[in-house]
Amino acid sequence: MMNDVYQASILESDCVSLIELVRALDAQKIAGVSCGQAHSLAVNEQGQVFAWGAGEGGQLGLGTAEEAVHVPRLIKKLCEHRISQVMCGNQHCIALSKDGQLFVWGENSSGQLGLGKGEPSTLSPQTLKSLCGIPLAQISAGGDHSFALSLSGAVFGWGKNSAGQLGLNDEQDRAVPCHIKFLRSQKVVYISCGEEHTAALTKEGGLFTFGNGSRGQLGHDSTRNEPLPRRVMELMGTEVSQIACGRHHTLAFVPSTGLVYAFGCNTQGQLGTGLRGNAKSPLPVRNVQPLCIGNTHTSERYTIRKIHSGGDHNFLLLSTKEGSSCPEDFRIMNTIKSIALINSESLDSWRMKLHDNSDSSITNDILLLFSSTACWNASFLDQSDDGHFKTNPKVPGIDFNAVRLLFETLMKPAFARLLDQATKSFESLLIPQLTCSPPDVEAMRIYLILSECPALQDSKNYISLTIPLAMAILRLDANPSKVLDNWWSLMDCEFFSRLVEMYKSIVVFLLTGGKALLMPVFLESYTSAALRLLEKLHKVNLKAHRVEYNHFYIPDIATLVDIQEDYLKWFLRKADIKMRYPPVQGSVTLCAYPFILNAQAKTTVLQTDAELQMQMAVSGANLHNVFMLLTMEPLLARNPFLVLHVRRNHLVSDALRELTVYNDVDLKKPLKVIFDGEEAVDAGGVTKEFFLLLLKELIDPIYGMFTQYSESNLLWFSDKVKETFCLNFAITREYYGITEVKELVQGGKTIAVDKTNRKEFVQAYLQYVFSDAVQEQYSAFSSGFLKVCGGEILSLFQPSELMAMVVGNNNYNWEEMEKNASYKGEFSASHPTVKMFWEVFHEFPLEKKKQFLLFLTGSDRIPIHGMASLRIVIQSTAAEEHYLPVAHTCYNMLDMPCYQTKETLRHRLTQAVEQYEGFSLV
Repeated sequence: MMNDVYQASILESDCVSLIELVRALDAQKIAGVSCGQAHSLAVNEQGQVFAWGAGEGGQLGLGTAEEAVHVPRLIKKLCEHRISQVMCGNQHCIALSKDGQLFVWGENSSGQLGLGKGEPSTLSPQTLKSLCGIPLAQISAGGDHSFALSLSGAVFGWGKNSAGQLGLNDEQDRAVPCHIKFLRSQKVVYISCGEEHTAALTKEGGLFTFGNGSRGQLGHDSTRNEPLPRRVMELMGTEVSQIACGRHHTLAFVPSTGLVYAFGCNTQGQLGTGLRGNAKSPLPVRNVQPLCIGNTHTSERYTIRKIHSGGDHNFLLLSTKEGSSCPEDFRIMNTIKSIALINSESLDSWRMKLHDNSDSSITNDILLLFSSTACWNASFLDQSDDGHFKTNPKVPGIDFNAVRLLFETLMKPAFARLLDQATKSFESLLIPQLTCSPPDVEAMRIYLILSECPALQDSKNYISLTIPLAMAILRLDANPSKVLDNWWSLMDCEFFSRLVEMYKSIVVFLLTGGKALLMPVFLESYTSAALRLLEKLHKVNLKAHRVEYNHFYIPDIATLVDIQEDYLKWFLRKADIKMRYPPVQGSVTLCAYPFILNAQAKTTVLQTDAELQMQMAVSGANLHNVFMLLTMEPLLARNPFLVLHVRRNHLVSDALRELTVYNDVDLKKPLKVIFDGEEAVDAGGVTKEFFLLLLKELIDPIYGMFTQYSESNLLWFSDKVKETFCLNFAITREYYGITEVKELVQGGKTIAVDKTNRKEFVQAYLQYVFSDAVQEQYSAFSSGFLKVCGGEILSLFQPSELMAMVVGNNNYNWEEMEKNASYKGEFSASHPTVKMFWEVFHEFPLEKKKQFLLFLTGSDRIPIHGMASLRIVIQSTAAEEHYLPVAHTCYNMLDMPCYQTKETLRHRLTQAVEQYEGFSLV
């Protein structure tokens, strides 16, 4: 071999014709070597790298451009890392460390270092950050191009591409790593590079080649260049386990037959086929099955263990057939050369090392691996049915059982020191280095893996770990953020629920104790991060339905913040109005994240909004009246209230007549109802009864405005027609005695309903009944409703929450109502009449109790805030026993004489409850 620049580390000759020992490395146990055009690298078992030979292009990584280095020298810049693989190109090198970092150095004229366009050649190793976080399995270098392969089969190439050797379907050089998407689904497990061609081996034993084919080195029975990876068809049906590329030729080993196939350039006889000339298709190498070495009597039979290829030559590493060494299989991961995995075995090993030795270098090694996103991403691959090879924007390729088992082990007391090292690594190194734009989906597994760590659920780690992780997630660019959303949407409900609970707990933690621990600017930032992450999870849940929407509620939110003040701050911000004296809470408003507010909190928000709008309407009227007084036109004064004069017997028509005289602004004013001929002043109770009576009439079938469905007891707008089913995509309806057929789809009369289209029929039917047929009625209702209750405030509510707020609930707790009752006058909880009252009340059947609730409060339903919010007052009167109890629904107050007997009280109370309509002054 040539030794003109000491690439063989032999001083005496420019050419070496016999195998010589590199004396300078006698003390080293070498784990791997690689040769370039005129330089060499060797890596020992400790992961140290030695270089010698030509160095004018910086390919030795020694920091200087020496013409030749004749004795192997240690690359000091790599000493902080344990290198597991080294590869040499013509004048450049790449190295992979155990913690998953990729280092490059040397010539960069064609972008073969992958550092970016215009970056100069480098004399010392530089980290290739563009592949940071990807769990790499292997690296390879060609003449002036480079490749990296991930554990899950993602192939990345960069550098010279003059013949399409990068497999990107063009011939343009690449200065940064590019993903060869065509190979993603092929389960590639090994890459080998020639001068201007590349070969890829798949897990099933298939061989793909691409790049320069001028000498037949691609094996496609042609001399064309191939810019896209193409399967070597001549080897279809065989299972290749090893490949090796020379400068312009390729070798492939088939273990089932023990044959080595060669194709490409044969000018120096490098194909070993016994034939002259190049080979465009794979041909078997002669005399290698099995090999007999020695004379007839003493010859031993050898089998091939490993194939190697140089520029224009090859080597076969042999072993005796009777020996224990089987042929190597490049498709099986070599643990010595792979990046470190974090698993139970490694935890046990590290724990013992920490126990036996307190050397800081051991601690640093552990910290380095715990802080490696690549190692974490490599450690929990889904091996079932090669699941991790299917990693894509919708499949993370993670074995979550393995993740949970590892963290369970790490949380055991025996591993306390190791857990401390892990949390320190997460805090100071791993989480801060998470980028906003991960290079590949495989680099994103870390976000799911860290979320499984129980340490993040510990409140002492909220500030240092859990919130920084949320911030890292929120920094993600649009595409990787969408990938994480997809993965979350496919996670099991337990994982998703745990993630939601964790960040809900952080919000509570910050709102309760955050002010004492943090400066306001940090408190606001951390609270915002937790809420925004919950918002991201909530959006995912809207599509994926991982948990019920009320799982996002923070139950005690109303006790943690002033909901009314929070809403006011949110309202003013939406209106772009700044308060002169901003609230103490800072600029984070919970109303901006309505999904965490339960129905009770949202009701408070809606009530606050209604009061605000009413005050604005009243203020506008009062301001107008002041102006009218100043201009001496008092007759044009406006009433600050919306007053309705109605008769009980003509409730609907009178209400409609009264409303027609008011404009939209008046509808925002406080409502006061006056029943014709009744003396009561409306303090709220009259309005309650008005709505109860009005709605009772509106849903009466005589008006035909709504249709009640007996199965659900729900109402929907009526289109005033009868309907009958038929067995095609049409509905026959009767309009005032005239029958018409309404097609659900175009040509529906002729489309029969059968098993294949019944789902479409149901969808079309529902669309017609609940939308198309009642569009006019619904639009009128919606328009009117939004005039009174319009605005963004409604967007805070779930449909079921709005319904519960309007109709209340029936979660009756009569004991709680008694407990919350208060008394006036002579009455107290121990008064005999009060005791009799509660005895009588609790003896009433449910319907009678609901009647009493209607009599006292104006509604037989429980407010959305629950029974605890229903506080009734029982007041004694001086009236004689023959008087009935009187209810003040405006104040939930019951006036009751001091009845002497239980029977009298029961009789009078029953009479009052059953004759509750009407208001009068007491």
